[in-house]
Formats: sequence, structure tokens, C-alpha cells
Amino acid sequence: MTRGTLYLIPTTLGDTSPEDLLPGKTLSLIRSLSTFIVEEIKPARWFLRKAGYTGNFEAMNLQIFNEHTDRNDLMPFIQPMLDGIDTGLLSEAGTPCIADPGAEIVELAHQVGIKVVPLSGPSSILLALSASGFNGQNFVFHGYLPIEKRERQRKIKEIERAAYDKDQTQIFIETPYRNTALLGALSQTCKPSSRLCMAINLTTAKEQILVQTIADWRVSKTDVHKKPAVFLLYR
Repeated sequence: MTRGTLYLIPTTLGDTSPEDLLPGKTLSLIRSLSTFIVEEIKPARWFLRKAGYTGNFEAMNLQIFNEHTDRNDLMPFIQPMLDGIDTGLLSEAGTPCIADPGAEIVELAHQVGIKVVPLSGPSSILLALSASGFNGQNFVFHGYLPIEKRERQRKIKEIERAAYDKDQTQIFIETPYRNTALLGALSQTCKPSSRLCMAINLTTAKEQILVQTIADWRVSKTDVHKKPAVFLLYR
């Protein structure tokens, strides 16, 4: 029996229409599938409808994979593909497996010989990097920095040193409601001359890409609270 394919499906980063951001080929493929691996049912259905999906949701196979999923029992997610059914791994925002669940599914698919196909779409990390003016040939993504104050300060100093010593762009993110606290920690900890880019609400009508020295950020009145953002630190 021919095995199904695992398609990695990117989604929009905000309320922008999928047709404005996703290639037509990706949209056509999304509309042709009936089996998806998703983080949550409601946001997945909302995106699929926005992407022009006209199928019956009650007849679909929507498998939930998120932080609560038992990582010791992943074969049920792979089984449809072993049975010849193409499956879409759907991100909740941006590109699957990049600061997003799903890597374990992809790893297992490779192990059992399932073809994995990444589809084109927005990635906030790469969009932010390309728009920052920082080093795009040497960079590292840290995910979330520590929440505890001393650990966060230690990590900030560590990545700032790497920006200078390695000529390396340091990229990280935060839960939107903690943006203000993180910006404050960066302002207090980093050198005044270090540069920080905040890429806010990417691909939406409210998009802002701001690059300033830490000295300038200390007096900036920019409101970043509860706004999806990517942080980039550089020398």
C-alpha cells in the first residue's frame, strides 16, 4: 500500500487573510485534505474556513497534539499515513515545529519512512531577522528566556556577549503579556550601545519593526504589552 504524506502547513500570524500570505498551491492542498494534526480544534477550524476549506468538519479527522499529549504514544498520529492517507500538521501561528509543537511527529514520520513535505508560509523568526538589518548569516534562536529574574539576567548577559564575541544575532520570544517585563530586563541589563529589534504584529495591518539602541529603548514609549513580538539582540 502506498503511504500517505505528512504536509507541514503554516498558518497566518494574525487575522490577515490566508490568501494574502499563502501560495495558491498551499491553499489548494489544504482544501484537499481531510486529516489534520492540530494544537486545538477551534483555532484550526477557524483557519481552515478562512483558507477556503469547504469540507464537513464533522467528517474530518482532527487529531490534537499539544503540550498535554503523551509523547510515549504517538503512533496514532502516524497511523493514517501508514494507511495511505495524506495528513496535514497545522501550526496555530506561523510555521510548524519552529517555536511550535510537532517536531516529535516529524521525527517519528522519518523513522517509519513517511514522506515529509514542508509548505511555504510565514515564519515570524525569519521575517523578523530579514527585516532587522542584523547578521543574517550567523544567528541563534533561543526560544523563551527564563522567567526567574536572576536566571533571566544571567541569560541576557550570556547572549549579549555572544552577539559581540561571535558577531551573532540573538533571537528570542516571550508570551505577549510578559513583553513589557522582558523589555525592561533587557534595558536594565544590556549595554547602552547594544541594538535591539522588536518585530511586532508581523504580517498584520498593525505591523511594527523597530530597531533602537538599548539607550533609546530605555526612554522609548512604545507599547508592546500583549502584542505578538520577536526580539532580536545584536551589537
